[in-house]
Amino acid sequence: MSISFNGLGSGLAVSDIVDALVNAEQAPAEARLNTREGNLTTDISAVGALKSALEKVQTSMQILGDSDKFQQRSTSGSDDFISISADGEAQPGGYSVKVNNLASEHKILSKAFDSEAAVGEGTMTLASGDNSFEILVSDTATLSEIRDAINDSNDNDSINATIITDDDGQHLVFSAKNSGVDNIINIEVADIDGDNTDLNGLSRLAFDLNGVKNIDEIIEATDASITIDGSLTVSSSSNEFAGVIDGITITAKKSHDTDDDLSDISVKENNNNIKAGLNSFIENYNELLELSKNLGASSEDGVGVMAGDSLLRGVMSKLRSEITNPIDLGDGNSLSLSQLGVETDRYGVLTLNSETLDDKIDADVDLVQQFFVGNEGDDNGGFAKSFDEKLSFYTDSDGIIQNRIDSKTNQLDDLDDQRVSLASKMESLSSRLYAQYNAMDLLVASLNNTSSYVQAQLENMPGVVRDNS
Repeated sequence: MSISFNGLGSGLAVSDIVDALVNAEQAPAEARLNTREGNLTTDISAVGALKSALEKVQTSMQILGDSDKFQQRSTSGSDDFISISADGEAQPGGYSVKVNNLASEHKILSKAFDSEAAVGEGTMTLASGDNSFEILVSDTATLSEIRDAINDSNDNDSINATIITDDDGQHLVFSAKNSGVDNIINIEVADIDGDNTDLNGLSRLAFDLNGVKNIDEIIEATDASITIDGSLTVSSSSNEFAGVIDGITITAKKSHDTDDDLSDISVKENNNNIKAGLNSFIENYNELLELSKNLGASSEDGVGVMAGDSLLRGVMSKLRSEITNPIDLGDGNSLSLSQLGVETDRYGVLTLNSETLDDKIDADVDLVQQFFVGNEGDDNGGFAKSFDEKLSFYTDSDGIIQNRIDSKTNQLDDLDDQRVSLASKMESLSSRLYAQYNAMDLLVASLNNTSSYVQAQLENMPGVVRDNS
């Protein structure tokens, strides 16, 4: 650290001189760095905005490339008795549905037992549907312990057990978890006394399909039943009827009484996704077009930050080419966006002619879907996939735009290093100048002292006459 006593010997403002010299060296370098930083930041912002706009256009076209969203069906007819849904397999048409009865879960009820009494020893094999499991019953097990053993069995996926207590005692209730006649509860007992059918011991809980019914049936297992168009009756173990009518799922909610109006199902084509998707694409494309015009402007009104930039010119040129080029669909068929009603004015702005689009959809919706999606199993895909691949060259995380952003960001980082280096260089220059001026100041002070001494000696020499005038 250097300490300077500015002007003690020379009378010069050393600090001001050093600061001026350092600033004369530093200011142009900082100006260059600031200009470079501004240019880099502006470029990053501009290409980042371009990438964002391109991604919006890309996303809107990706939606049109989703085959699951084509040729959907609109359904009506859900009411108090049924609810319905449909997929692309459903054909337009109408149907009447009558719900004859709903599906029910099997429920059986044991005779009354004393809560503290042992029921009987042995093995119970319980089954409902495809699920079957066993529980071992000890000679001291009460009804509540049997209930717990059933509910806690890791193999039990089909039966709930609970206890209802009335004036006569405890009753064990078995309820099937699933409805329908295929899920009837079956309980076979291997009683320790060797008689598995009597009303003594554990066999009092037997209820099997072979005729041993020592338990009362309180709710019969039934399948749901509906009649379609007054003539076709269909049953289901649940209240859902899937695929009875192609592409339509009917869920029964309530039985029709004699005086109730039947439920009417109507299925209509729904291709609204095509128009909605194209409108979204057009909106996003026009926003991109406006942005590109601002970025690439070069006129008396101003110059855009990407004027003359090959990246901007290249991507917009590819987009215009994609939009106008037809796609060969085979068998002599081809389609382009313009044939689907996407029109371009002389400024490149897109609009949708809905009438043209509707005519194409009505004439051959399969061909329209093929244009966007391609044929099933075709690796080449349709227009949407081709469009996506071309834009991905620019928008991917390792695409040309991101590479440019990363490069400019690295250059910004380099500028930070250059600023640190410049600051260090200026500090060294300042220290060197202070040292030089301080040395000069000391030399001048020494010379001044010598001059004063010599003058004093000369004045004291004999014969020297002082001029006091």
